[in-house]
Amino acid sequence: MEKRQSDMTLPNGDIYVGAFEGSLPHRMGRYTWSDGTVYEGEWDKGKMTGRGQISWLTGATYEGDFAGGYRHGCGTFSGADGAVYDGAWRMNVQHGLGRKIFPNSDTYEGHWKEGVIEGTGTYKWSCGNTYIGNWKGGKMCGRGLMKWANGDLYDGLWLDGLKHGSGSYKFADGAYYVGTWSKGLKDGLGTFFPAGSKLSYLSQYFVCDKNCDCKPSLEKCEDKKPSFRRTLSEKLLINALFRNSGRISSRSASLDGWSHSNSIKNVLLPDFPSSLSCASGKDQEEVEGGALVYVREYMQGILVAETIQTNVAELLNRNRRQRKWQKKEVKRSGETIHKGHSSYYLMLNLQLGIRYTVGKITPVPMREVRFCDFGPQARISMYFPRKGSQFTPAHNSIGFHWKDYCPMVFRNLREMFKIDAADYMMSICGVDGLRELSSPGKSGSIFYLSQDERFIIKTLRKYELKVLLKMLPGYYNHVQTYDNTLITKFFGLHQITLRGSRKVRFVVMGNMFCTELRIHRRYDLKGSSQGRSTNKCKIDETTTLKDLDLSYAFRLEKSWRESLFKQISLDCMFLESQCIIDYSLLLGLHFRAPDHLKAVVEPQDILRATDFIADDDGFLLLDPLCQSKGLLLVTHKPDSVSSLPGSHIRGGTLRAPSTGDKEVDLLLPGTGRLRVQLGINMPAQAIKRLQHDGSNSGAEDRFEVYDVVLYLGIIDILQEYNITKKIEHACKSLQFDPMTISAVEPKFYAKRFIDFLEKVFPEEI
Repeated sequence: MEKRQSDMTLPNGDIYVGAFEGSLPHRMGRYTWSDGTVYEGEWDKGKMTGRGQISWLTGATYEGDFAGGYRHGCGTFSGADGAVYDGAWRMNVQHGLGRKIFPNSDTYEGHWKEGVIEGTGTYKWSCGNTYIGNWKGGKMCGRGLMKWANGDLYDGLWLDGLKHGSGSYKFADGAYYVGTWSKGLKDGLGTFFPAGSKLSYLSQYFVCDKNCDCKPSLEKCEDKKPSFRRTLSEKLLINALFRNSGRISSRSASLDGWSHSNSIKNVLLPDFPSSLSCASGKDQEEVEGGALVYVREYMQGILVAETIQTNVAELLNRNRRQRKWQKKEVKRSGETIHKGHSSYYLMLNLQLGIRYTVGKITPVPMREVRFCDFGPQARISMYFPRKGSQFTPAHNSIGFHWKDYCPMVFRNLREMFKIDAADYMMSICGVDGLRELSSPGKSGSIFYLSQDERFIIKTLRKYELKVLLKMLPGYYNHVQTYDNTLITKFFGLHQITLRGSRKVRFVVMGNMFCTELRIHRRYDLKGSSQGRSTNKCKIDETTTLKDLDLSYAFRLEKSWRESLFKQISLDCMFLESQCIIDYSLLLGLHFRAPDHLKAVVEPQDILRATDFIADDDGFLLLDPLCQSKGLLLVTHKPDSVSSLPGSHIRGGTLRAPSTGDKEVDLLLPGTGRLRVQLGINMPAQAIKRLQHDGSNSGAEDRFEVYDVVLYLGIIDILQEYNITKKIEHACKSLQFDPMTISAVEPKFYAKRFIDFLEKVFPEEI
């Protein structure tokens, strides 16, 4: 029976004014929480349901639809920071079509999924840049068009916010480049049309039916002001054109005054029709008469070859016959786990468990860890039946028991490395699943890689889990004390128990090779020599090589080398205190110069580690001998560095004495700045001694010098020097030199490890 009570104060201090059904708020009413939050609107048996308005003490407000106590439907949220979102909601998060104005005045209009930009939409930066196209996980991904404020325009494929695949780049001065990109860098063959070539069909993207003066773009004419929803439908129509993997249809597509006409049967040069009917008569004559274009080949942003092509018609026709517009295959290591894969249900269980525990620990107020937060008893345990329970959702996997060890400790570690909880769950628990990697070592562990490659998940043996729990207090203090530590970064420790009492243990780690640059060589260096080589017949970019395979020495800026070995010594002291051995330095190399651009020099010509020279643009070159000029150092600008940080990044930016001891970024041609940190994005010279042919025994040594970017860190830190290792040391010492085997006592292992690395990174050659 419905009754009305003008004012009711609840035992917890909340106040409700409005209609009731029994003892529950029903229909219209106003509810004021003790913390100052106020809701005024419709109720349904104690739940906010219908239209209403809620305001928080911070100044944030929401007006729109509610269902079951959640913001659900359509509504407008105004944040305390000035952000405004108007659109669809699902269970308190943006989901569906919506428009958001960010605090920095950026705007996005398009699709959202679980609070993240995903689908099709338009993003306009306050600086004047505009992107229209596909999104995934909050990043530009798929087909899209980017227009910069300076007039440059790119139409093509994207991946993780970077140009990746086939595309066409139009410069503000009228020049064009058509080719392929790899993670933001030109990579492979392409065609460059210089400004003034008068190939007018290149600039005819859209024709305005109104004959107005507005510039060719994907925006509506100025005299049109359609509603919010109509604008979205227009953008979706644009994206439908984008998804066409072949030529864009010659059938006109009206677009709020713009019509996409026959004049651009294909603006993407590799697939022009043979008739070239898009050009005017005068331009057609110029094309047939031999307009000047350049065929270029790039390797990771470096121009390695260029030829001049005068017969444009022949070039375009040949490109049309040889290839059509298609998405460039993304080469990714590992096998994507899909339904039917042996690890499929294990992956689902892991993702479900991480979502549950991260979601449970994140709302807990941040605090310093305590003694009780460590150890095997500090854990969250839960059973996840297939049909769900009072505390767990139903799922499509098999029932399993879940343990999350030391959740508060790992939560603080994630906060320490500025890893957002939502990003963490999206990376590991997203719909794309994980990728399974083949094990590079002898441990037999299985490795999984998150789709965005920020995190690696490794299976552990029981003794490894015990070692990690034992060393975790010391590890936490070490990582907290030393921002630049090179030791593996751990972000979660979990255990899944399946039917039959089978237990699988996992640790989540940061991937130090999460970078826009291609890793051409990988080395696992221990400092021992027994069994430390790789079968030469099986080497490719994904192969992890060993100590005896390393044929390079690396020259670093003097102060950087000192900082590197100071940190390595501190890390080894910590591992020695924990009786840890068998750890190694994982080293990744990105070569900026292809083989035919390497410099062959005499010993006296090799630069000293402190030598830099000034470029015409004020940049600093690490090596003037290498003609590629691939390594440029510039003064650090926090707002300009790459938007793709790895999950291992935390320490400060390195300083270069040659810049007046200022923090520096690495600037690579064709991509953005990369922040130079200890073990991350470190420019260096890789020096390889050339072998004599034996004809001249008195000849001096000669060297090949490469520009490289280094990534390095200390991994595999979960092996104690226990009784098993002592027995292994005794047995192997009978067969081999005790100084060359891996199983040695911790103090000697650390000294040998550092001594070996000092030869890898020498002060002098």
